[in-house]
Amino acid sequence: MDRYEQVEQLMEAFAERTGLVGQRAPRRYLWTDAFAVCNYLELHRALGNDQFLDRATSLVAQVHDVLGAYAANDSRRGWLGGMDDGQHRRTPTRAGLRIGKSLPERSPAEPLDEQREWDRDGQYFHYLTRWMHALECVAEITGEAHYHRWAADLALAAFNGFVEHPAATGSARMVWKMSVDLDRPLVSSMGHHDPLDGWITAQALAASTHADDREQRELRAQVSVYRNMFAFRDLATADALGIGGLLVDAWRLFRIAPEMSDPKHEEVAALIDAAAVGLDHVTGRGELDAPPSHRLAFRELGLGIGLHAAQRLFEAARSGLPDSTAPDAPRTSLDRIQPFLPLADRIERVWLQAEHRSLPVWNDHRDINDVMLATSLAPDGYLGPARGSDA
Repeated sequence: MDRYEQVEQLMEAFAERTGLVGQRAPRRYLWTDAFAVCNYLELHRALGNDQFLDRATSLVAQVHDVLGAYAANDSRRGWLGGMDDGQHRRTPTRAGLRIGKSLPERSPAEPLDEQREWDRDGQYFHYLTRWMHALECVAEITGEAHYHRWAADLALAAFNGFVEHPAATGSARMVWKMSVDLDRPLVSSMGHHDPLDGWITAQALAASTHADDREQRELRAQVSVYRNMFAFRDLATADALGIGGLLVDAWRLFRIAPEMSDPKHEEVAALIDAAAVGLDHVTGRGELDAPPSHRLAFRELGLGIGLHAAQRLFEAARSGLPDSTAPDAPRTSLDRIQPFLPLADRIERVWLQAEHRSLPVWNDHRDINDVMLATSLAPDGYLGPARGSDA
């Protein structure tokens, strides 16, 4: 069975299991669905089957209908932001989107229970940026500008909801988790890479061929605020999923190459260098040598996706694309992680084994595991080709 056959099997089973097709009630989760949209786009591109484009656009609509409204177990009803039906159809993301967790959000009177909070609903910034990316990917494939507008609307909602400007310090900061209505923080600490995600995503949306002048002004204002919040300090992480995210961000920044100057290439290199620190740590501790029953597949599959992004950076630097005007800084940094690139294949081989996908650690997170395995096997839909390439 080739990779695309495996991806098709994984994604069709996901569609049936989560109610995207068939008679089951829809079960939507924003992070997983963002990757799933990109997987369906890639199946459409690679196999030439319009059914998969329909899957992608149907999933977008279903996410907006399910996660753009209050959950069935919430005492509130209707669309987020108090929108009426017409407003929601036109601007379904302007009030953000729920995570899709199983438990309702914590009430204002309840004390924080850190363990229980993982299962409570709300909004996560890094989930919203994944959805912005998915929407922009749909806009790129279909040429339909409203998907981009929805991504830009979501970028503004996320910026207004998650970024604080404390009067005492004068410096902007972010919160990690907000309430469903984006009206109060649920977890006030700042996510390690949230400002970086915001910085990359706002730049990507501003560079879109669908962005109008107003959107570009708003997005570029966000870019400046996000940039000042992280300033490339302490980006290294020992978390496999976070390392993969750094490499994907490096590739996404490189994709905005027509507007890149020498400092931008140095910023790509800084992201790769931070990932290299984490890769040294993960491999040094032998995390990928542990028995599969003691591993979280989706986290290391996220690393695999990042390593595929790094491979694309290598290929772009070697090919001398017209938009890679100053590749020396990224190439030097890429040399540091080149020995780690085979890890992507090694991770995939572990989780392609049927006996490992029957383990509780796989089935406890089956939707996200299946979808991210599919992304790692066929990452072009999520990563996209380099701009200016013929891919």
